[in-house]
Amino acid sequence: MTRLEINPPVTGRRRVDVNSRLLNLFLIATSLLTAVPGGAHDFWIQPSTFRPAVGNVVTLRLRVGEHYAGDPVLRNNSKLESFEVVTSKGRQQIPGEDKSDPAGEFRVSTKGSILVSYRSKPSFVELTPATLDQYIEEEGLGWIREMRIKRGETEKPWKEGFSRCAKSLLTTETGSAKGFDQSTGLRLELIPEKDPSRLAANGKMPLRLLFEGKPLQGTLIVAINEREPSKRIEARSDGAGRVNLQLPLAGNWMIKAVHVVPAPAGMDADWESLWASLTFQAGKLAR
Repeated sequence: MTRLEINPPVTGRRRVDVNSRLLNLFLIATSLLTAVPGGAHDFWIQPSTFRPAVGNVVTLRLRVGEHYAGDPVLRNNSKLESFEVVTSKGRQQIPGEDKSDPAGEFRVSTKGSILVSYRSKPSFVELTPATLDQYIEEEGLGWIREMRIKRGETEKPWKEGFSRCAKSLLTTETGSAKGFDQSTGLRLELIPEKDPSRLAANGKMPLRLLFEGKPLQGTLIVAINEREPSKRIEARSDGAGRVNLQLPLAGNWMIKAVHVVPAPAGMDADWESLWASLTFQAGKLAR
């Protein structure tokens, strides 16, 4: 990380304290953005490793940005609906201090697949027509534009409540990977239907998209590799909520999807969006 400097220069302990305060201010400012639609909006979980050994401590960072490059998001307990580790042994909440980065950590206690599941409470944003148009293009939400034209609302601001449904799939170096396709109960959820650690080079990755536990059809699902983030792999979910994405590279991947529905009664918005993400490491792992 680049050291933060100020003028006039300071030395010794005072410099460390000042740099630390500046870094904290930067992280707090970033966390307040939490990926507002129409801006740098992707949100994902970044574990310290996708292939831990039993007994390892895995740290979990939250990131917001675009093209699988992001800034830190501080843990915000007031906006946290749930933050859990799900394994064959059950579920456990991930503890952590408010306004901390990493947002949490856990010790690996069982072999096989480990799911980290994060659900936020809604945040709110009002978008101008121009910003909304960018949002529509990037997330494949053309129906919103068509609807606004039919309603004569093209110049009307867009009031939205949005929340996060993020997952990360880890696989220990030994043990069965059973459980990788388990649902964690997120409201919008991407579920892999093949163990990514067994994926061959240029292999196909089948996934399912569920909204409130039911298959979601016609939603744009995008895969982004950390090494070549400009090359998006895209497909729309079929009637069973499924896509089959051909992943040309091994390594770290983020899969994402966005779903927009009318806001429920009592929400201070006209529309509600849910942003799902799934991170994992693809590539064959000997068993």
